[in-house]
Amino acid sequence: MNKPYPQPGETPQWGPGQPPATPGYGYPAYPPPQQPAGYGFPQQTAPPGAPLLALGDITVVGDQIITPAGTLPLRGAVWNATDLSHTEEKIPSHAIVLAIVFFIFCLLGLFFLLMKEKKTTGYIQVSVTSAGRHHSTMIPAHRQDAFQAVMAQVAYARSLSGM
Repeated sequence: MNKPYPQPGETPQWGPGQPPATPGYGYPAYPPPQQPAGYGFPQQTAPPGAPLLALGDITVVGDQIITPAGTLPLRGAVWNATDLSHTEEKIPSHAIVLAIVFFIFCLLGLFFLLMKEKKTTGYIQVSVTSAGRHHSTMIPAHRQDAFQAVMAQVAYARSLSGM
């Protein structure tokens, strides 16, 4: 049925299998409207299958790499990772207070100055280049071994790209 209301003398066709004439809640417009190229994010459908790997907003599914900028071919992709994180080691403030308090009472308070805490901040940048296109993502690093974990995933992605 192409018209929202039948003309006099026409028999309305309703029921399953008959799309509504006007798009409504739960029904897409037939045919789907086409957006001009370069407007917003590209319309893409996910290929079937479970994701093999996900690094930030980069996902590897089947033989494709899905990014917010579009889909890239997996074969021949070049993967890079850069560690932009840093780790600070410092004496916590409560250890300094305990060292001062216990130094007054006994000389063993200086052992509290041996307490150290490590804090890792920053990001790990992962980039992929394939078919002349490039995408990069930043993954937050909250632990010291975060870069090694990301590099293990990048090594797996490199092995998939070489197949």
